[in-house]
Amino acid sequence: MADFDVDLFVIGAGSGGVRAARIAAGYGKRVMVAEEFRIGGTCVIRGCVPKKLYVYASRFVDEFEDAAGYGWIISQKPTFDWRKLVDSKEREITRLSSIYRANLERAGVAIEETRATIEDPNCVRLAADGRLVRARYILVATGASPALEPAVPGVEHAITSNEIFDLPELPRRLLIVGGGYIAVEFASMLVRLGVQVTMCMRADNILRGFDEDMRTGLRDALIHAGVTFQFSALPLLIEKNASGHRVTLTDGGEIFADQVMIATGRIPHTRGLGLENAEVETDEFGAIKVDANSRTNTPSIYAVGDVTNRVNLTPVAIREGHAFADSVFGDKHVQVSHANIPTGVFTTPEIGTVGISETEARRTHDVVDIYQASFRPMKATLSGRQEKTIMKIVVDGKHDKVLGVHILGHEAGEMAQLLGIAIKMGATKADFDATMAVHPTASEELVTMRTRTARHVR
Repeated sequence: MADFDVDLFVIGAGSGGVRAARIAAGYGKRVMVAEEFRIGGTCVIRGCVPKKLYVYASRFVDEFEDAAGYGWIISQKPTFDWRKLVDSKEREITRLSSIYRANLERAGVAIEETRATIEDPNCVRLAADGRLVRARYILVATGASPALEPAVPGVEHAITSNEIFDLPELPRRLLIVGGGYIAVEFASMLVRLGVQVTMCMRADNILRGFDEDMRTGLRDALIHAGVTFQFSALPLLIEKNASGHRVTLTDGGEIFADQVMIATGRIPHTRGLGLENAEVETDEFGAIKVDANSRTNTPSIYAVGDVTNRVNLTPVAIREGHAFADSVFGDKHVQVSHANIPTGVFTTPEIGTVGISETEARRTHDVVDIYQASFRPMKATLSGRQEKTIMKIVVDGKHDKVLGVHILGHEAGEMAQLLGIAIKMGATKADFDATMAVHPTASEELVTMRTRTARHVR
């Protein structure tokens, strides 16, 4: 029997890696984890958590404006301090990172704060001192990094979602390249903080893959908030000068901005990891190929989270890491289902969604029924704000099963989490109809929509 230093070596102390390490250690296994940046990974350090904090900051603009309709008199115009927000964010993510560290230590996991690379199927090298660690199993949980694409001249002058949280000052003009959820979240957030935001993208609308009515509704809301769009256009050249950046677009137009943010996607963080030393297979994007159990073609090496490019969400990475540890060390057979995953897009207004879109349903089902409502939220009636909440229920017209629910409006992300339970359990439209409403709430619309708005027969 081979002599191993540890039972499990985890490369990457993000959400998925930390969960796997803790669960494996809980089974009495010797576990070591290596992290070259900060414990907590993208979500805690420069992703979901700081983003949501900045979203909260941006929404106070609307709250101040709405207050007058509810009898509040604000005698002095509120001012915003970017540096104070940045410093407050840093204190919070430092606190959370220390909690992640404490949880690992409490579980008995050895922490190495250095880069780790794979030497062979059972051996990892630590960059800090060159030490070799032999492991019965290796788990790769290194996540993904922003892609600087398109790779046009001058792209090195651009920033990504990694840097935007810590800019020394808030830019007056910002060009965001891309139309995915990261791009629209930052656009929605920063325009409310006083930034002149322009978005350019290859597509003719934002949020490819989301329900069409949610895409259109959010696009219109962003335009109303002050975001300018350049569809079917990408940078051709980015030039930096004393006054900022001049960006030449593929459609011949020019945009002048203080900062250019690339948000065209993320690529699996596998470069230089040494995967070839263990003959681990990757796809054309660099993602590690795994089976339903998160195992690679090399039996001793597994991978979870964004590095596998399956469903790139923090809760998915956590579930995958937990399932891996349960299966390999807990004598259980646990597989993660990647269907019907609730998702939130934290723009203002939010999108909350679970299940498939109307377009996907019409492609895969013979009869699709749509129940849809658009209404002005109650809070807007006194504030005078012009906004709409949109809700859509997509139903299998043959079997009455709810295939998807899509919401644009306040707290849509919170609603999606609870809807995820119902969809996961196979709820029917009749189940929704039989559920008592909570009044007055926006979410009651989900159980009071009785009139079918469309039927599609394939």
